[in-house]
Amino acid sequence: MIETAAVDGAAGEPSDLREQAIQVVKKKRAFRAHLFTYVCVNAFLVTIWAVAGGGFFWPVFPIVGWGIGVAANAWDTYGRKPISEDEIRRESQRLAGKGRIG
Repeated sequence: MIETAAVDGAAGEPSDLREQAIQVVKKKRAFRAHLFTYVCVNAFLVTIWAVAGGGFFWPVFPIVGWGIGVAANAWDTYGRKPISEDEIRRESQRLAGKGRIG
């Protein structure tokens, strides 16, 4: 078995780092599958539109609607920063303060 070096910071254990890496790889694979499906289905819809004689470009509705979902998925996969220990600490303090009041 190959051991990975620990990284300084919150993810001190090599196994934690490995689990994070596995989750990132899974998200990237899922996004690529989503994008591939989006392109294939929308190409098929455009083909149906063209074979049917053109006219009003109705495929724009699923292209734009589903495209919003693909963009959100891309942001979640590639653009979102990981949760930091500082954010966890601040939220814990906020929740603890809320519990004392109510």
